[in-house]
Amino acid sequence: MTQFLSLNETELKQQNAYWTAREISQQPESWCNTAAIIETHRAEINAFLAPILALKELQIVLTGAGTSAYVGEALAPHLTAKTDLNVRAVSTTDIVSNPHGFLQKRTPTLLISYARSGNSPESVAAVDIAEQVVEKCYHLVITCNENGELAKRAAAKKNSFSVLMPKETLDESFAMTSSFTSMLLSTLCIFTPDVNQLAQVATQTEQLLDTQLEEIKGFAQTDIERLVFLGAGSLLGYAKEAALKCLELTNGDLISYFETPLGFRHGPKTIINDKTAVLLMASSDFYSSLYDTDLFNELLNDQQCLAVKKLALNTELVELDDVWQGLYYIVYCQIFAFYKSMSLGLTPDNPCPTGEVNRVVKGVTIYPLTSR
Repeated sequence: MTQFLSLNETELKQQNAYWTAREISQQPESWCNTAAIIETHRAEINAFLAPILALKELQIVLTGAGTSAYVGEALAPHLTAKTDLNVRAVSTTDIVSNPHGFLQKRTPTLLISYARSGNSPESVAAVDIAEQVVEKCYHLVITCNENGELAKRAAAKKNSFSVLMPKETLDESFAMTSSFTSMLLSTLCIFTPDVNQLAQVATQTEQLLDTQLEEIKGFAQTDIERLVFLGAGSLLGYAKEAALKCLELTNGDLISYFETPLGFRHGPKTIINDKTAVLLMASSDFYSSLYDTDLFNELLNDQQCLAVKKLALNTELVELDDVWQGLYYIVYCQIFAFYKSMSLGLTPDNPCPTGEVNRVVKGVTIYPLTSR
């Protein structure tokens, strides 16, 4: 019988956990499928992007809401370091609520929108508002839903292009998992492709899924009440997403937090007590890793935490940039959140059955952009 995260299909369906387990487990394969899609459509993508990227003073804004916003936050430091592009991450929720704080009328702008469904109110509104505010505005939509509003709009406009993720990444579960990593990976494949790093992170993540499930499950079953994720640069975006996954899948029962290793000392460290675990996402950058090591050793010496763990990869074959090894880290954190949800007696596919939060956000009123 088919198993995902060491549980058989019948058990998973009985506990309303099937889709979450399956979508976490499928990610290494989905990453390869995503890379193949980008390669297949590379000529079209390049033809659309080339004249835009050649524009003087172009600004690239990576945007989305919630998990989709963290796609951009993980990518922006990497793209800034590896390209000559002017890249920033701004959530759709910020664009919609305060557009003139992030968009400039005379600054040519490529808005890269990330969306699992493409139907969230802010995702659609951010595109409309950008069109209204910016004189020269272009759109690259990266989405998992070919029938979503963003994809349909992009198909109808000359200044827009839509890239569809593999069908299996249109997650059925409440929490975004494979949709998050595939949209992130697609952008890497477009702007900074690296087949060696992709192969290495996919292989090591498969090994994680094959060999570390029991260890992660045991960790999740400990008496943790507060969980802190730390990461710098691109890894801060992953830390934010890891914290959100734990909040979502435990329906808020596990308090989760994120920070950079250096920033953690400046007040947030007060979250630590004997029910707190800290997960440090170790950087592969030598300079950044010095600060990781300092804080890690400090936390061990303090002996105040329930647990302090450093996530790291075996980089003997290929040294991975932080944005690539972050894919491995987030799968570890997704698995932890899944097992924690199960240990609390929750249903991971729908951890909030009373409906206060939903798979696609509801209840948002979008107001017309006016001067008053």
